[in-house]
Amino acid sequence: MEDATMEKGIFEGLKVLDCASFIAAPAAATVLSDFGADVIKIEPPVTGDPYRNLPNLPGYPASPHNFAWMLESRNKQSLALDLAKPEGQAVLYRLVAEADVFLTNVPPAGRGRLGITYDELAPLNERLIYASFTGYGEKGEEANKPGFDSNAYWARSGLMDLVRADVDIAPARSIAGMGDHPCAMALYGAIVTALYKRERSGKGSHVRSNLMANGIWANGILAQAKLCGAKFGERRPRERALNAVTNHYKCRDGRWIILSLLRACPRTSESGRAGFCWRAGFPLESRGYIVLA
Repeated sequence: MEDATMEKGIFEGLKVLDCASFIAAPAAATVLSDFGADVIKIEPPVTGDPYRNLPNLPGYPASPHNFAWMLESRNKQSLALDLAKPEGQAVLYRLVAEADVFLTNVPPAGRGRLGITYDELAPLNERLIYASFTGYGEKGEEANKPGFDSNAYWARSGLMDLVRADVDIAPARSIAGMGDHPCAMALYGAIVTALYKRERSGKGSHVRSNLMANGIWANGILAQAKLCGAKFGERRPRERALNAVTNHYKCRDGRWIILSLLRACPRTSESGRAGFCWRAGFPLESRGYIVLA
């Protein structure tokens, strides 16, 4: 882009405090940094963010590089603060007074113990955007329950069950960050919306998101069907798919191919084998069809 502001980053000069751990909330701050924001990551002394150790856990690819940390924490400066102590809180409060955005994924009760609730930070800076992220929302019995995307996003939303090929197959496991990264984009969108609101009102605000809500949004079509009282049919295995051209098949070389031909209509050849024709607006006699053996 020719515009100098865009070349430097649309958020150049924006001050962001990333007071969160693991993936979803910190990744939202990372995206802000990609567009030029200055991000300070607040970590506990000595141990730092536990996410630093993720690639050392069993089952992760072996590498001399901390690939997980490189992905989520690029562009950031790190600052060790013990927020359980008044001295650490005092430093944070000075930073908050000059910040534009504050992010945390500490559960509501924990925020109270650390002195980082919205009610405590907002009076320090009326323009502050306070962005909080949780596993299950900030109201109700599970408000203070910690969550990872494997359970709150993947399992509780129904996605883990619904992606199974059929009801007799074990539920599929999620991979690291599979739910966290789309959740990060949701929180990023909320922050940007709040920044736009601030441009009009001059006032900051509190935005929030959570893992389970985003998981249900990812599963939104079937969730909405259930809310509408829709009747669900049999879950059919791949071998008995209702539409041959929206299915996946194993090829001779051992690789798989998936077809997503939504504009195709089923057709049967003279031999009785299923095929399909294209709805391309051509005269019927000129439409070819492919026979699936």
